[in-house]
Formats: sequence, C-alpha cells, structure tokens
Amino acid sequence: MLLVLCVDLDDDLGRKTGLSTPVVGRQNVEDAAVALATADPEDSDVNVLFQGIRVHDQLLEDEDEEVEVAAVTGVDGSDVKANRAIGEEIDTVLASISTAESIHAIVISDGAQDESVLPVIRSRVPIDGVRRVVVRQAQNLESMYYTMKQVLADPETRGTILVPLGILLLIYPFVTIASLFDVPGAVVLGLISALLGLYTLFRGLGLETAVDEAANRARNVLYAGRVTIITYVAAAALLVVGGVRGIELLQTVTESVGGNPPAGLVLAALVHGAVEWFAAAGITSSLGQVTDEYLHDRFKWRYLNAPFYVAAIAIVLYALSGFFLPEGVVGVQKFYLTGLAVALTVGTLLGVLSTLTFAVAESRFPTTPDGEQPA
Repeated sequence: MLLVLCVDLDDDLGRKTGLSTPVVGRQNVEDAAVALATADPEDSDVNVLFQGIRVHDQLLEDEDEEVEVAAVTGVDGSDVKANRAIGEEIDTVLASISTAESIHAIVISDGAQDESVLPVIRSRVPIDGVRRVVVRQAQNLESMYYTMKQVLADPETRGTILVPLGILLLIYPFVTIASLFDVPGAVVLGLISALLGLYTLFRGLGLETAVDEAANRARNVLYAGRVTIITYVAAAALLVVGGVRGIELLQTVTESVGGNPPAGLVLAALVHGAVEWFAAAGITSSLGQVTDEYLHDRFKWRYLNAPFYVAAIAIVLYALSGFFLPEGVVGVQKFYLTGLAVALTVGTLLGVLSTLTFAVAESRFPTTPDGEQPA
C-alpha cells in the first residue's frame, strides 16, 4: 500500500483553519486544502495539499495497489517539538489504516525545512520517494532562506561570518564620526584593519580555546579562595618596584662613573638595586604557595625550603654585585673581599641548613596521611 504523506512542519493547516490533525482520506485532505486556501491563499502548504491529492489520483490510475493520502502537521516555533508531533501523527495515521499489505510512503513537502523531518518518517515507514512543491516564480527561495537560517543559528558560523561583516559595515559610520573630531580617516581605517587582522589570526590559530581555558582556570582560582592570588599580585608589584629601583641605581652609578660604564658594571648596578625587591617577591609568592598546600592537605616540610633558598640567593647576589660597584655611590652597599666571603658563606650555610632541617622534620614528623606512601 502506498501512503501519500503531506508534511506541514509548522502547523499552518491547524493554526489557520482550526482543523484537527492528522487529516486522512482524499476528500478530507481536499476539504482541508480548500479551507487553508480560503484562510491564507499565499501559504505554500496549500500547494502541498493539492499536490498530495494529485499524486494520489495519479497513483490510483498507474498502480495496482491501494493508495491513501494523509496530511500531518508539527508545531510552530521548535523543530524538535515539531518532529515529535509529526512522529505521533504518523503513528495515528498508520493505526487508522486497515490493510494487510506493507505500507510505503511518498512524502510531499514545500522545501528543505519540512524535509528535515524525513528521518522521523523513515523510522516508522519506508519512504519510496520525496516530492518538493515549489512555486515557479520563487524556485529555491524557501530552501535558500532555510539554509541561511540554519547557518545563522549556528554560534560558531555566526561568529565567523557576522563579526567581520559587522566590522566592515561600521567603517563608514566610524569615519564619519572621526571626521567630526578632526581625526584622519586613515587612522580609523588602520584601526579597523588591525581589528580584522587580529580577529582573523585569533580564529585562524584557534586561540579562542586557549583563552576560554585560561578564563576558566582564573575563575576556578578566584572561587577556590586561594592565597596565591594575593601573594602573586603582591609579588608582581614588588618585581615592578625592584625593576624601577635597579634602573635608578644604574643611572646613579652611571653619573658617578661618567661616560659609558662597562657591561659588568651595568649588570652589577641593576642586580644590586633590584635584588632585595626581587627576593621579597620570591619569598612572598613561595609563602603563599606553601599556605595553599597546607590548606589543601598537601603540605610537605621540604616546601619551606623555597623562601630560604630565595633569601640565600639574594644574599649572594647582593654581596657579589656590591663587590664590583664603586664606593661612595648613594644607594650602593660596598662589599670587600672579606665581606663577600662572609656573604657567600652565610648564603651557602642558609641553604644547606634549611635543607637538612626540613629533611629531618620530614622524617621525624611526616605529613603523609596514614595509609599513603611518602613521595
């Protein structure tokens, strides 16, 4: 048995005529087509219903088997709900047909949007053919509209196409506004070109994934209440101050020496001026990290070595840079050979003693929870 199935995905038939669906039988479908044509002569679903009747009559003449025609509708506004509604109405149609033969369907639609329901139909009854009814004066117009609708509904495609197009369309208004403030149009064009170039590189290199991951990590850190947020910010500020202090000391040393100082002297001045602040930044960030490890039950005694190592390195660098700098310069702590030897010894002992101390503490007072093997 052949079933001619007229598909109306957005339920124009039910909404505009008030008829209940599905509509089964040639005369009933013809009455429904006339009712829809009377309510809205411009609706393309009118053509679908009449085409279904025409196909039904042709098959009756050409085929030796039974032929039935039915109209099924979905719902307006949601493709998923519409597909489900059409599936339920097809089940109703199949249940109302009394035949011992297997049923095959011929689907009549008015465009690509209605044909999106084909998998739903195929899951219930084999499909022998699909016929699309198109008004000759508007051929492919609805299919083009549906394709554009689907493209613009996709977030990724929408961002790729519409953002550059929007920037290009803003060129003229930007240039017009810039002219009111005596800004050259070339500046505006250059800025827009730079924005387009950055956007193209951003999309081409796939950086949106990396940016999203970085934002998620930052959000998780903020919500977790980690102490390292504060200590890292403080450490960054100390690094900036240390860099400025190093440059200021270099300028002072350059003025006192005169001319162009050698590279070794420049390096020594930068280190001598900045190392104290850099050490403070290192100690601050390491203490924040140790605090977070303790709060999350991941603390190890050896983690406390970090601030002592930073202090030991800072002592050595401070004394070594002071050994090479001239005496009598404001802001310079001059070290001689004896003072340098003492600083090197103190730095070395500080690092060694901290390592031994916390190694002993780790063995005497292990921080590993019961049942776990120490790392």
